[in-house]
Amino acid sequence: MEGRVLALDYGQKRTGLAITDPDRKFAFPLETVPTHQLESFLKSYVIENGVIAFVLGEPKDLRNRPSSIAPKVDAFLKKLSSWFPGFPVYRIDERFSSTMATQSIIDSGVSKKGRRDKGLVDVTSATILLQSWIAAEEWRKTS
Repeated sequence: MEGRVLALDYGQKRTGLAITDPDRKFAFPLETVPTHQLESFLKSYVIENGVIAFVLGEPKDLRNRPSSIAPKVDAFLKKLSSWFPGFPVYRIDERFSSTMATQSIIDSGVSKKGRRDKGLVDVTSATILLQSWIAAEEWRKTS
């Protein structure tokens, strides 16, 4: 089945988004959306862009237990499922995604001033989550 998968790095203030190509081979940063505007953004974006599924970060601490924001992410998952009934939502461990995003931004040569943009970290984290999901899917197909 062809269609795009949208990843969300949920946050209380803003949510980073990333999207695949229609064949689900590559992840691309999309944008950061204020969380209170997420429903309206998603309802138009999903329809217009052929999204067929979601990837949502699963926040855990270093001991593999749900982190303090996990209940809020779980509540958001319920909302997302009600907005898009029947759409699969894949959960993926998001430990270290922000750290990896920050390092990726540094490695890409973004200035110190540019690195202060928290939205850049959010969208990069969403892209890393989506890349991880794509890699896991490819591994499942070949195993």
